[in-house]
Amino acid sequence: MKIPAFLITFLFLLLAWPAQAALPSEVLRALQSGGIPEDAVSVYVQRVDGDFPVLAQRDERSMNPASVMKLLTTYAGLELLGPAYTWRTELYAATPPVDGVLHGDLILKGYGDPTLTQEKFWSLIHGLRVEGVREIRGDLVLDRSFFETSEFDPGAFDGDPYRPYNSGPDALLVNFKSTSFHLRPEVSGVVIKADPDLPHLKVVNRLKPTGGSCMNWKDRLAYDVRQDKEGWVVSFNGSYASSCADKTLDLSLPAHPEYIFQLFKTLWREQGGIFHGKLREGSVPPGAVLLTQAFSPPLADVVRQINKYSNNLMARQLLITLGAERGGAPGNAAKGAEAIRAWLAANGMAFPELVIENGSGLSRIERISARHLGELLRTAYGSPFMPELMSSLPLIAVDGTLKRRTQVSALAGRAHLKSGSLDDVRAIAGYLLDEQGRRWVVVMMVNHPYAAASKPAQDALLEWVYHQD
Repeated sequence: MKIPAFLITFLFLLLAWPAQAALPSEVLRALQSGGIPEDAVSVYVQRVDGDFPVLAQRDERSMNPASVMKLLTTYAGLELLGPAYTWRTELYAATPPVDGVLHGDLILKGYGDPTLTQEKFWSLIHGLRVEGVREIRGDLVLDRSFFETSEFDPGAFDGDPYRPYNSGPDALLVNFKSTSFHLRPEVSGVVIKADPDLPHLKVVNRLKPTGGSCMNWKDRLAYDVRQDKEGWVVSFNGSYASSCADKTLDLSLPAHPEYIFQLFKTLWREQGGIFHGKLREGSVPPGAVLLTQAFSPPLADVVRQINKYSNNLMARQLLITLGAERGGAPGNAAKGAEAIRAWLAANGMAFPELVIENGSGLSRIERISARHLGELLRTAYGSPFMPELMSSLPLIAVDGTLKRRTQVSALAGRAHLKSGSLDDVRAIAGYLLDEQGRRWVVVMMVNHPYAAASKPAQDALLEWVYHQD
């Protein structure tokens, strides 16, 4: 009897399927040692040029990926915007300057540049002086219309609203909305200097110098933030070890428009400019004159900053930029998520379990499966922009967030991996070059109260892949 062709094909595929039925024993032992049940772990491993995964365990389960979600956001950004895409920030005059004087308003318009640091903002303002402007008699008007402006609670995620990673996105994001407090021990006590040192910010220093180790120095001090009629007051209490030398604590304090306004006035006056106006929000009026503008580095460079150092706010900016560019301004996270879903569908990738809240992974609700994340990475490997994406990932035991991951010394420099961590979540995903020179996609996600104890299991999986026959 002749066997039907479809049955022969099915049997061939069934026999050729090499996926392992269980996690490697060394991975299981590490999980058991950490008190993590096997069913809390999702794993997907496949060669970039392979037909099937060699390991696929609970790989279709919807999992919280933490910061590994940045892989989806950044790869989509490279494909949809292109690696040469740049953000711009513009300064307009409502009326042309006359003899160095602006009699009308100065309008500052942003398009979501996530790299507009204090130094770059200084240079943008300096462009006014280069154009001959020395006095502004109108107001400073902020045009933030490229992004949707909605109420954002920076304390909603973990109850710590002043930590910069909790800052919300903004079309006019200046200096990551951040103030750096530089701590230095001296004979007279602990010195604290704020940068930028804005006039509406007061520092109350009650830190006491101590001896001993500098380990966990942040845990030995406390800060309290309050607002009074003159501005913001930050009080520091606790102790600071002399062995710490110089350290920096970054905080995000006032509402962002006020931060921009105070910083603008400070930098403008430092450059000899005169300003008479107040702060207003609005839009660039018809007929306004473009005086100067600044551009971000290309997206490929920004993606590197996002992934190497797991910058949540920059990832949020990128997602909303995708929304504005693909769905029309004002951009928002929902439009950005829709742009990514449409791009996935256009490329034959359907991820029904996918949940995108902000694109950064700093979320309790974002979800993706290990299989789909692995498929995404394999697709990316065949993309013209693969070099930009891969080089943006931390090299294990070499740089970025994995610089100190030295437990797997044999893999140093051989794995480009994005890691992710939240309470109850640990994840890794990326590319690994094995000892025979073959490249693999590796994804492992753990969602469990003891997820923090899963690092040895991650390392065991990476070593298992590295030594594959």
